[in-house]
Amino acid sequence: KPRPDLAGRLDREVKQRWQPQIRAKAKAKAASTDGIIIDTRARLGYTAPIGSTDQDRIRHLTVALPPVHAARLFEAQEQGASDARLQEIAAEALKEVYFQDGGRRAGSLDEVRFTDIEHLEFDL
Repeated sequence: KPRPDLAGRLDREVKQRWQPQIRAKAKAKAASTDGIIIDTRARLGYTAPIGSTDQDRIRHLTVALPPVHAARLFEAQEQGASDARLQEIAAEALKEVYFQDGGRRAGSLDEVRFTDIEHLEFDL
């Protein structure tokens, strides 16, 4: 009969050895084929030509970001980017995907402001 703490130790060892590999595979897949989901509730606004509506407002967005954006986020994170830099990368991704719809609208949009983050979650 195994000692009571053996199962816990075995579980920890498996996680130590396998979890990083599983995580690495999931990140690689997100960065190459699947992309990443961003779910946020934050103040979003943008810089645009005079006369357009660019007022910041709290929005709740759940957006699928293509692999190129996932790759940029993971790369920056691995290089030790600050939260502010990761926030900028996320804002650039939201600009392209959400506001500009991959180039189908809002082409003159200059910069997206992503502030007052109440909630921010990424999902693979």
